[in-house]
Amino acid sequence: MIKKKIIIIFLALLLTNCGFVPIYSKNSNINLSIEQITYAGDTELNNFLKTNLIQYKNEKVENKFYIEVESSYEKIILTKDGTGEATNYELKAEVIFIIKSNNRKIKFTEKKIINSMSDKFEEARYERSIKQSFASSISYKLITELVVN
Repeated sequence: MIKKKIIIIFLALLLTNCGFVPIYSKNSNINLSIEQITYAGDTELNNFLKTNLIQYKNEKVENKFYIEVESSYEKIILTKDGTGEATNYELKAEVIFIIKSNNRKIKFTEKKIINSMSDKFEEARYERSIKQSFASSISYKLITELVVN
């Protein structure tokens, strides 16, 4: 009994102090600044992107980017039941970033298949959260692409 408690305490101490830190958890070591972004396309997706990318504005950095964003969002019906009601949807977000400093285009596409819900309000909330996760993923990919190149 005492041996089990000692092993559990030892494992708890060992696993909680492993020193795991997510990559890019702190923006201070990223040597870039997104100065100006112009948005076109889906307003809600652009607002989520703006929220994620505003944190990368830094006046002290020399590596500055001016970006144009063109976004599109689609909700495509994949399957219908016998009554004609949609049962499955594919959510697709496509964002094209045009970096003005070197005239480079970067395109990201995110897709997810969801089931239709009987409560349409909950479905809309779920769709909004997926859109938010798309924006988070796309902005993370953009920053990674800008840091690497």
